[in-house]
Amino acid sequence: MLLSVPPAVAQPPDPSQWESDIRAFEAADAARKPPAGAMLFIGSSSIRLWSTLETDFPGVPVINRGFGGSQLPDVAAYVDRIVTPYQPRKVIVYCGANDIDAGRSAAEVLAGYQTLVQAIHARLPATPIAFIAVAPNPARWAQIETVREANRLVAEWSATDRRLSFIDVHQAMLGPDGTPMPGIFVDDKLHMNEKGYAIWRAVLGPHLK
Repeated sequence: MLLSVPPAVAQPPDPSQWESDIRAFEAADAARKPPAGAMLFIGSSSIRLWSTLETDFPGVPVINRGFGGSQLPDVAAYVDRIVTPYQPRKVIVYCGANDIDAGRSAAEVLAGYQTLVQAIHARLPATPIAFIAVAPNPARWAQIETVREANRLVAEWSATDRRLSFIDVHQAMLGPDGTPMPGIFVDDKLHMNEKGYAIWRAVLGPHLK
């Protein structure tokens, strides 16, 4: 098994690299008005690649605004364009894995998430925000201790504010031996297949109310 080891020094992300993705969202919105009061999913490629998101939660209006291999500062930089316009009923975030892969510590992941939350609540102060736990995967298993610590820090911080919640998909993706379940990832051992998303669907369902 090939393991990915993060670099020693994290480089600052460049949100401008995702400008074309954001413009594509805006073009899609112009062509078809998004549903009002929807559950807004934002974050990195595990959200972007969730092709069945609209059908996985019948009766729940959802908007998918995941983009590229984004990091938390990237998402925070575009709050005014991928969050505020939708006036969502709830924001669901999956991000942080790429931050860790870029060399950021668990504490830096928490700080990045806090910045994102503050940006959203500065514009939409009453909106609930949920953080989907950073997932375990074989491709980045060398980073698992940082992943676990980041999840712990975010979960503890989320418990201090009734507008925040933490959705623990991480444990649900592990087998009896404590490693990622076989058969829930595509060939890159990083992104999920339909079986992986089925786990997410089951865990997230109660939070989309």
